[in-house]
Amino acid sequence: MRSFLKEHTAYDVLPVSYRLIVFDTRMPVQKALFALVQNGIVSAPLWESKTQRFAGMLAVSDFINLIQYYYNHNSVEEALKDIEQFEIAHLRDVEKQVNAPTSQLVSMDPMLTLYDACRLLAESRVHRVPLLDREPNTNTEMIVSVLTQYRILKFIAMNFKDAQALRQPLSELKVGTYEDIATASLSTPVIQVINMFVDKNVSAVPIVDENNVVLNVYETVDVMSIARTGRYNELDIPVGEAMEARPKDYPGVHTCTLNNTLDSIFRIIRKQRVYRLIVVDHENKLVGIVSLSNILGYLVGYRH
Repeated sequence: MRSFLKEHTAYDVLPVSYRLIVFDTRMPVQKALFALVQNGIVSAPLWESKTQRFAGMLAVSDFINLIQYYYNHNSVEEALKDIEQFEIAHLRDVEKQVNAPTSQLVSMDPMLTLYDACRLLAESRVHRVPLLDREPNTNTEMIVSVLTQYRILKFIAMNFKDAQALRQPLSELKVGTYEDIATASLSTPVIQVINMFVDKNVSAVPIVDENNVVLNVYETVDVMSIARTGRYNELDIPVGEAMEARPKDYPGVHTCTLNNTLDSIFRIIRKQRVYRLIVVDHENKLVGIVSLSNILGYLVGYRH
């Protein structure tokens, strides 16, 4: 597998034709959010016009910081008024206000190997990395595309043929998180789950009943709808009620058991877009979580 990853570059993974959305840092956050939703994406590269340089990524974590900031500092009326004029560049100030870690300026050359990309994604704990090329004479930066964990794993699923190497079950591989998993119930207030995302540095919280049976999952992408609709006055409602507002095409919860192999997980990735699998037992009780980060890290020998 590692030989396969070292034989291919990040550029190899890119589709023949694709659309790239880049936001100027002076763009209002609200307009950027609508653009993300309209195009069905949750993140986009940022560009600083003055310096003509890549300036990081606008990601779900930025909207989580914004929601925490408004919940703790402003009334709903002030929040809705502020966000109309709030520029992307101001999000770095919000990070300081809520004591969030400073956003990393992670990027890579498109001609580096997939092995390099996997290591970078695993070590930096980001879900996507922008590919930056440079004009040889002027050294001017150019954002080529964004490489995501899912895109890499789907490329592997479609092109790596040695399935025998992936036949060990999760119970033997120890891939995933099986201890100290943040969970919530249907009655847990939304703001408490959002705080769990930050405190535990996770992107999903399983929703379980009193017997630890998995009922649903609340994800960081669910936060996008709160920011988009400006429903800051609904952060204290139960998470079960908030999930009822999900779009009809929401894909649902993807589960697996400890008997599943990486080969079977790659078959799932080949067919549908997944970001994590909730590991359950035969009674559908929570056992653990296998994220795309866990799989990428395992493939290149990196453990958190």
